[in-house]
Amino acid sequence: MSPGAATHLDKRGSTIRDMFAGVAPRYDLLNRLISAFLDEGWRRRAAAAVDQAPPGAVLDLCCGTGDQARAVYLRGRKSRRVAAADFTLPMLALARKKLVPLGVGHPAPMAADALELPFPAGAFAGAVVSFGLRNVSDLDRSLAELARALAPGGRLVVLEAAVPRNRLVRPFHRFYSRRILPWLGMLFSPRGSAYRYLPASVADFPSREAFLARMAAAGFTDVSFRDLSLGAVCLYRGTSTR
Repeated sequence: MSPGAATHLDKRGSTIRDMFAGVAPRYDLLNRLISAFLDEGWRRRAAAAVDQAPPGAVLDLCCGTGDQARAVYLRGRKSRRVAAADFTLPMLALARKKLVPLGVGHPAPMAADALELPFPAGAFAGAVVSFGLRNVSDLDRSLAELARALAPGGRLVVLEAAVPRNRLVRPFHRFYSRRILPWLGMLFSPRGSAYRYLPASVADFPSREAFLARMAAAGFTDVSFRDLSLGAVCLYRGTSTR
């Protein structure tokens, strides 16, 4: 989460899939710990934003263990169909345990690659991606696929970790990202190395304005962002025109 140029990151699909498969058993626990138990509130904010989409189904891409899909479903008062998709099977297995008993969407959480979505054009009224796009190997292709899968006027919401812009906050954030976060990962997960990757991937992600420009290039209008938690997380919005 430190500013500046990041070292080259291996974002090949096989590498990312293996990394998240390794952390899946402790993924929820570590999300709570490293976010100081703020992550569920962030997901509720994302759910509220995507709930402003027109009536219709919502795609939760890079759904992980299903927390975001659950938040969208509950926010929509169980009236929205939510399709949860990820390409890491151990994550999907955990998502199914959470979502299927709730009746979230039909079919159950499914395997899907963010670079080649298995959905017809215009299938969704809304889409949300939480802490997933910084891990894709081709960000522009993934955004184009999301634009294709959304009906015209559909709402895209992206929740992503960010580097705070406040100069007073940034040093504390840098220390936490470089020292505390990797230590927590090593302490609670057998694949703690993934939590050294995390801050590097945040630093590697485009700036807020640059990401809005790439959303616009992919076919989204009315793009905007809002910082959460002093800029440690950013909530992006856009409307599909395709």
